[in-house]
Amino acid sequence: MAGKGKLFGVLALQGDFEKHQHSLESAGARQCEVRNLDDLKRVDALVIPGGESTTMLRLMDYYDLFEPLKAFGAEKPIFGTCAGAILMARGVSSPAQKSLDVMDIDVERNAYGRQVDSRIIELESSVGNVEAVFIRAPIIRRTGPEVEVLASYLGDAVLVKQGKHLAATFHPELTDDIRVHKLFMDLVGE
Repeated sequence: MAGKGKLFGVLALQGDFEKHQHSLESAGARQCEVRNLDDLKRVDALVIPGGESTTMLRLMDYYDLFEPLKAFGAEKPIFGTCAGAILMARGVSSPAQKSLDVMDIDVERNAYGRQVDSRIIELESSVGNVEAVFIRAPIIRRTGPEVEVLASYLGDAVLVKQGKHLAATFHPELTDDIRVHKLFMDLVGE
């Protein structure tokens, strides 16, 4: 299996990182929590979970992880879900905020509405039909020429790939379906 033998880190500053750890384990990956620079140096790939992107940015700054995460993304694969996708984007709006700029995408925060507007839908994707959980989800408003759209919802990209990076505006870790995590493992193993 691609990605086997690699160590997958899950950024464990905020958000439901434990669900991502469980999904990676279920997919056969070795995984660990990443909370500091020493943890980050050990991993071959990283998952940035959903949560609250502004809070994550503050914690990245507090633990002096922002610049190391940016450098990590320039060299190694990252998979971001929801807030993680926001943090990976080149441009962020509603409101604007800094980001790691590791994918050539522009993202609008909370674009589907408030918490009460969250939804679960069946989504056609490059890995087959998946259950997609959208919680205060962002919308990818622009994709660069090197970004491949793997799934769309209401005409907007919701699962994208650029090189070895993967971003989803939904939460695959909140279902029992591990195919999106396996897709990331395959990208890491290429």
